[in-house]
Amino acid sequence: MLQKFTIQTTKRDLMIDITDKVQAVVNESGMNEGAVIVYCPHTTAGITINENADPDVKRDMLRRFDEVYPWHHELDRHMEGNTAAHMKASTVGPSQHVIVTDGRLLLGTWQGIYFCEFDGPRTRTFYVKIM
Repeated sequence: MLQKFTIQTTKRDLMIDITDKVQAVVNESGMNEGAVIVYCPHTTAGITINENADPDVKRDMLRRFDEVYPWHHELDRHMEGNTAAHMKASTVGPSQHVIVTDGRLLLGTWQGIYFCEFDGPRTRTFYVKIM
């Protein structure tokens, strides 16, 4: 089973909690044991798993990405001007695997699955594949 999602991001850098959407695909599939892959087919966005209890974690992560990969750098040559977004997306990665047991995503107490936008606002796509 493969499910496609479309989301509209609202600003350049954003982390959107998609955990409930992924769990809904697991529920719909009826799978009890297995795994899911969450995949982002964009070069300036990605998927990560991180804390979903304290919103300061997301803010801090996005700020630190900006510190490591500043939006403007005098040596960048990419004509679109979004080299920083490509660097951030490569650091986060395009996908995550999550184990499913007893019909539930096997995530830690504080973990959530995030779609990470680094070049918005845009209309984006991600996929959830049941394995």
